[in-house]
Amino acid sequence: MRNCIRLNVVAMLALAIHAIATTASLAQQWPTHPVRFVLPFGPGSGSDTAARLIAEKLQQKWGQPVIIDGRPGGDGLLSLGIVVSAKDDHTLFFGPSSIFVVQRYVHENMAFDPQTDLAPIAGVAKVQISIAVPTSLGVATLADFVALARAKPSTTSYAVAPGFSEFVFDGFVKESGLAIAKAPYRDITKSPIDLAENRIQLSMQSYAAMRSYAQAGKIKFIAINDRERSPVAPDIPTVVEAGFPSLLASPVLGLLGPRDMPIELRRRIAADVLAALDDKTVRDRLAITGQLAAPMDVDAYSAALKEQYAQVAHIASVLGIARK
Repeated sequence: MRNCIRLNVVAMLALAIHAIATTASLAQQWPTHPVRFVLPFGPGSGSDTAARLIAEKLQQKWGQPVIIDGRPGGDGLLSLGIVVSAKDDHTLFFGPSSIFVVQRYVHENMAFDPQTDLAPIAGVAKVQISIAVPTSLGVATLADFVALARAKPSTTSYAVAPGFSEFVFDGFVKESGLAIAKAPYRDITKSPIDLAENRIQLSMQSYAAMRSYAQAGKIKFIAINDRERSPVAPDIPTVVEAGFPSLLASPVLGLLGPRDMPIELRRRIAADVLAALDDKTVRDRLAITGQLAAPMDVDAYSAALKEQYAQVAHIASVLGIARK
């Protein structure tokens, strides 16, 4: 009897070792054909620029083309759905976490769950989110704006990038008890024009989208939504410095694969992505688009996403929104 048990244990160990060896071998052989990065935005977007910068380096390393497939629409669900349904380790999602961390709270009857149906591979960059006000408003700090909103309730309005940023700011407004109207935009990139003319009094979206208006003296940046000051805008205080840490909103641009993608393969791809980000030219060109290189391996990227999912869950409870 004991001999049979020993034999079974030995056999199981042999199978496990064989499986590990096989998976490692497959990871080394990958890719066997062109790799596709599916993006939630079209050409010219920050994500598109980042994807092309990384892809150029990776296809030299991999010896296979890396195809950039922009699929805008459906609030990011179209691009995410393509990756989930493909069930192919050569079809990967490339985009900011702001696209998928809130989906289960805003969309009904989703055929998949980004949190469980996608596997983190690597973090690439942090999208610089900022808060700006019209220069003519005469507000110097975030605390000044909050004081103004309290002193004159229902006289100010704001525009926020949809998704994660919108969730964060809406939660802040609710928790702070502020009476501020939300200005709806079908295209948030149009809002800086109204901000510059003081038709709205605050906007929270990508730093790059509002930078030219600040350079023209029409708007003033009052905070960066991160823990640390941005190298591309070192004079702008963070929301933590301003005393409003609940406004932290720093989406991570990264790469995700199907949920069954072997960890060995994900680690190998992540190592190649991080090597590509070592190139100063890549980092500098990312910075031009308002994105800071933020190389993260599988574990670091997974931890960053876990933190954002937890933040979104807390805000949802504040707003009284149930997970759908």
